[in-house]
Amino acid sequence: MSEARRLKLHVAPPWGDPFERLLLTDFCVIGRSSRADVTVHDSALSREHARLCHREGEWFVEDLNSRNGTFLNGRAVDGPTKVGPGDLLAVGGTTVTLAEAAPPPRPVDLFAPGQSLFRPLAELIPEAASPPPPAGGGGDALTRYAERLRIMNEVHHALSGSCEQKELLNLILDRVFDHLKPQEGAIFLRGPGGEYTCAAQRTTASGPVVVSRHLVTEVGEKGLGALVLDAEHDARFAGAASIVAAGVRSLLAAPLMDASGPLGMIFLSSKVAVRSFTEEDLELLATLASAASLRIRNIQLARESAERRRLEDEISLARRIQLNLLPTRLPEVEGYAFLGRNLPSRHVSGDFYQVLTRSEGREVVLMVADVSGKGIAAALLTASLEALLAAPIEAGREPAQIFARVGGLLHRRTPPEKFATAFLAVLDVGSGRLAYSGAGHPPALLVRESGGTEWLDGRGFPLGILPDAEYDQGETILRQGDTLLLYTDGITEAMNPDHDLYESDRLEAVVRDHRLLDLHALAAVLEKDLETFAQGEPFADDRTAVLLRRL
Repeated sequence: MSEARRLKLHVAPPWGDPFERLLLTDFCVIGRSSRADVTVHDSALSREHARLCHREGEWFVEDLNSRNGTFLNGRAVDGPTKVGPGDLLAVGGTTVTLAEAAPPPRPVDLFAPGQSLFRPLAELIPEAASPPPPAGGGGDALTRYAERLRIMNEVHHALSGSCEQKELLNLILDRVFDHLKPQEGAIFLRGPGGEYTCAAQRTTASGPVVVSRHLVTEVGEKGLGALVLDAEHDARFAGAASIVAAGVRSLLAAPLMDASGPLGMIFLSSKVAVRSFTEEDLELLATLASAASLRIRNIQLARESAERRRLEDEISLARRIQLNLLPTRLPEVEGYAFLGRNLPSRHVSGDFYQVLTRSEGREVVLMVADVSGKGIAAALLTASLEALLAAPIEAGREPAQIFARVGGLLHRRTPPEKFATAFLAVLDVGSGRLAYSGAGHPPALLVRESGGTEWLDGRGFPLGILPDAEYDQGETILRQGDTLLLYTDGITEAMNPDHDLYESDRLEAVVRDHRLLDLHALAAVLEKDLETFAQGEPFADDRTAVLLRRL
């Protein structure tokens, strides 16, 4: 692919952090399957939902017969449609923004000779940690040596006490400036995605401290201490326009690193007059960076521990909210049996179900829903959805009317990334008539007493995606011995260690083969089969099921 054809995708899933993907081939499939080129954990996505393809110098998007459709700038895609930078795709609950990708950086010989010294941290620390008294260096040498010991002792003393990260970084920069007197300096910390951001800086010039990606690679990632006497004439930085353009003439850098990997880097430079940093300066900076790394890692571990405790508390609260929304007792209706189950995963999701009577017991409403997101946000959205459903259900509306009403209200009251998939059925107790609609949700499974199976696929958009979506409604008749299963995709998308999915075919076979069992026994068989299939692999999502049988 030529560089002019390169595109970048900014993917914003309904939960989790946004991420970017660079299109390096002429085809890219977006979906929730691990086999897709861009895999997104979004229950409203099909396994292979949409495809981007490049031909004759242009990019096109096409829908792959997905359950919920693909939208380009708000309009449904019904065939290969031209796309380009600035376009917005909506697939399930995920948005994908297309942008023009920057051309790849031109290659630079990182090992070309120049006026530089790059040394591994392991070589710098032993020499600097216990420097021998300078022999025959005179009073100035002894004074410098004593000053270095004082700086090292001061920093080590500060690290031994309680100190916030920002305070620590500023202390290091203050002391380094006092002794090495650079014109500017900064401490860059490495983020979870490998990006480096400036966490503290000192400069006598206006504007931010400039650091080249080449320097980040050499120092931050490779763990090399850097002493560059003249960056403008060093071949190693021939492609580092960001440093050369800033007028940097001399620089000093040391990695922040421990046994777990890179943490960041300390960078010092001089612009106006060449400041000839020495190897002695590099050794001191490397020693201070090593001591700081231990404290920075400890602070990060403390923050991670606090965050884990916060998440555990949030999960516990979300689970309590979810349990309060689930029915504690199902209605007793002559001639019918009902069963509802919700088995939580490691993370609380937005699964919930309802089984309730209306019209003075003449009708039973059954519903399962899966709200986007995890934790407390999903629990609160689930509570909101339950409240929105109450009025149209009680008013006796049909399933399609209920979804149309609730979908519009949810769209107006929640941000675009918040939505819910659902399947709702209304049973007429006397006749066995079952009216149903789906909102981006897996179809219900109807198993006849004879062993025949039907998938009740009420197609429709997830609730909250569009302000005025319309929903199809289907009907069937439940006869004596028939079994209906409503479920969430935590069942069909359960995964084993080989990353195979449980899938609807296996679900259909289990329910069909055990259709003569009572509902409690049938649910137990299904749960056991899921555990057998997963082979100890943790379930990534809740498994929720509602069973109905006409006796």
